Amino acid sequence: MNHRPPLLAVATLSAAALGYEILLLRLFAIVQWHHFAYLAISVALLGFGAAGTFVTLARHRLVALFPWSFSIAAAAFAVAAVGCFAAAERVPFNALEIAWDPAQFLGLAAIYLLLFVPFFCAATALCVAYAAFGAHVARLYGADIIGAGLGSLGLLALLYALHPADALRAILAFGFAAAALAAWPAARRGAIVLGLAALLAPWLLPPSALELVASDYKDLRQALRVDGARSIAQRVSPLGVVIAVDSPRVPLRHAPGLSLNATAGPPPQIGLFVDGQAAGAVTRFDGDTTPLRYLADMTSAVPYRLLQRPRVLVLGAGAGGDILQALVHGASRVDAVELDAQIVAVLRQDLTGFSGRPYDAPGVRLHVAEARGFVAASRDHYDLIQVALLDAFGSSAAGLGSLHESHLYTVEALDGYLDRLAPGGLLAFTRWVSLPPRDSLRLFATAIAALERRGAPEPAMALAMIRGWSTTTLLVKNGPFAASEIAAIREFCRQRSFDTVYLPGIAAAEANVFNVLETDDFFAATQALLGPERQAFLDRYKFDLTPTGDDRPYFFHFFKWHTLPELLRLRAQGALPPMDWGYPVLVVALLQAIAVSVALILLPLALGRSRHAFAAVPTALRRRVPVYFLALGLGFMAIEIPFLQRFTLFLSHPAHAAAVVLAAFLIFAGLGARHSARWTTAGARWPFAAIAAIALIYAAALPALLGALMGLALGWKILVTIGLIAPLAFCLGMPFPLGLAAVAARAEALVPWAWAINGFASVVATLLATLLAIHWGQTVVVLIAVAFYALAAWQIPRG
Repeated sequence: MNHRPPLLAVATLSAAALGYEILLLRLFAIVQWHHFAYLAISVALLGFGAAGTFVTLARHRLVALFPWSFSIAAAAFAVAAVGCFAAAERVPFNALEIAWDPAQFLGLAAIYLLLFVPFFCAATALCVAYAAFGAHVARLYGADIIGAGLGSLGLLALLYALHPADALRAILAFGFAAAALAAWPAARRGAIVLGLAALLAPWLLPPSALELVASDYKDLRQALRVDGARSIAQRVSPLGVVIAVDSPRVPLRHAPGLSLNATAGPPPQIGLFVDGQAAGAVTRFDGDTTPLRYLADMTSAVPYRLLQRPRVLVLGAGAGGDILQALVHGASRVDAVELDAQIVAVLRQDLTGFSGRPYDAPGVRLHVAEARGFVAASRDHYDLIQVALLDAFGSSAAGLGSLHESHLYTVEALDGYLDRLAPGGLLAFTRWVSLPPRDSLRLFATAIAALERRGAPEPAMALAMIRGWSTTTLLVKNGPFAASEIAAIREFCRQRSFDTVYLPGIAAAEANVFNVLETDDFFAATQALLGPERQAFLDRYKFDLTPTGDDRPYFFHFFKWHTLPELLRLRAQGALPPMDWGYPVLVVALLQAIAVSVALILLPLALGRSRHAFAAVPTALRRRVPVYFLALGLGFMAIEIPFLQRFTLFLSHPAHAAAVVLAAFLIFAGLGARHSARWTTAGARWPFAAIAAIALIYAAALPALLGALMGLALGWKILVTIGLIAPLAFCLGMPFPLGLAAVAARAEALVPWAWAINGFASVVATLLATLLAIHWGQTVVVLIAVAFYALAAWQIPRG
């Protein structure tokens, strides 16, 4: 066996494995829904821990076979990465039915097992390297983590050029390349064969291996089943796959909140879909606004009844409907903010003759930016800020965003929007009607909290909400509503048969008149939220309506445990309302991960040769190893995840944030790992103290600091982000190699077991950190992480 550690092979394989993990999130967002992808992949990552258990049990044989044991496992990862995904996407599974049909859990379990395989193969190769080169742990871990950081950067760059399915070719190539690099010193001929596989296999893949089979329940699949419907344009980026669909025989009609009294409907439209979910419709526009008069009969048109030639800011302009609505109502200027440049490109280039290029209409200025970042950087003031209806009705009703952070609807976000309003200006939100009501009421509660935070003397005088048959629109005014404005809103609603949910001075008889509900929870809830019994109402309501903040930005999480028995009774009667089932599934996934982790951690203690090897280890060391590596795995992810979210908000672009933040964390952690070779565990408690100090300072000061710097240009924000991440990540990279090196020096047989324990803990921590952040916020998660690092410092392996 070559005595030089395979650093380049380890870095290459680690890059491929992390790139595959990120790619799976994109692929499953297209074929299923993003939060179930997150859960499935989180559980599949148990393959990393399981590989450690496997190597612990077969360590002698695997080490003796090195480098072939590494190369075979790396090549198996390459093949399984493509094959197992192709099989997993064809498993009969519908995320929307998981609450009704227990058989769906079998499909989910099959997906878990299939995705488990490639991660198990990659982790087996990496763990064998650690077991074979225990004296070089710091260098191996540094190569491992730096490779992962570079892999995340490379994959995200690749997604700007390739469809996510085509990016699987790169994962296949890198897996074979890692196998070739490991084999080269000992077996040149075999390495050449593996190298040729890396070059040729990606191009020999059959088309069926890269075909994405989307769920039958996704909006795009349903739209393409319409007779004559066809895809006419497609754009890809890390933000999603944008597809335009034309249906000339059965026209598409998209007009959210259109009054049933409307005398005109929309002109011809082309559907727009992102990752298979509806994202609005492109309306035919030739510069004449006459065919667009239907836009005055939607709930979202109500602010224009109160304003004359307003300066308008549209956040989330998308397919351009809100831009056209502003032009119809004579807006003097429209600033349109859209995050996804590919959506803009579809309207400007692919559909230019049909769309009329609304982003280039007179008086319209396009800003390709994230909403919060744009508002923070802007110094302009507007008469109307319109927050677009960004999600499809189906995904909203099904609770598909319950595990997703949304910084658009937090108290701090609304405070920022109100800062950009001119005196008397209006902030408008349109949401889908959901029954029982959830997101509309949470938004109302959040608006109250934002007004109170700003010191508004009477928040009740600055709010208004109306309801149509399918949408609600909330108005928040920079100042109190005048009597004439309240009368104008009432008249607007009367003419269009919209209901007034809340107006200053509203009487019960004025609500629930046209679109009659058996129980008008909208009116009762708005009154309670503005009354002295607000907290009592929030406590007893069936869903969580607590205002969301940047520390706890889970706007679409409404689940309450005390409601579960009632929901299960309704399920048995076939009357279960749509709700955020992603949260209970998260809990189930966490329990599964804990059960599997405990079983596989204990397995080596009970079987064969490993049991005898463990018995020879000093008792003190045998006790310290599991505690230390459990604490590290739990603590690392519990620090990394909250700060990833913080910096994602700061950088104001999901793709940039994922590339910069993840890569910076991993690369600087890798550099810290390399530096740890200079220390021994006996004299290296300072990294634990440094981690605790930096984490606590950041938890206290980072929100205010990043908020003050939100207006910086992107380049400066990237430099600030890297500068802040570097010291924390550098220190985070040291405890694992320090501990593993100590174990290798005292009990080499425990190295893969320690690696397994850390891997299991990391998976559990990913799920647990999300669960804790939903309930108590990201700051609490960081405090818990500091406690884990204190425990690790106490249990440094020795003895």
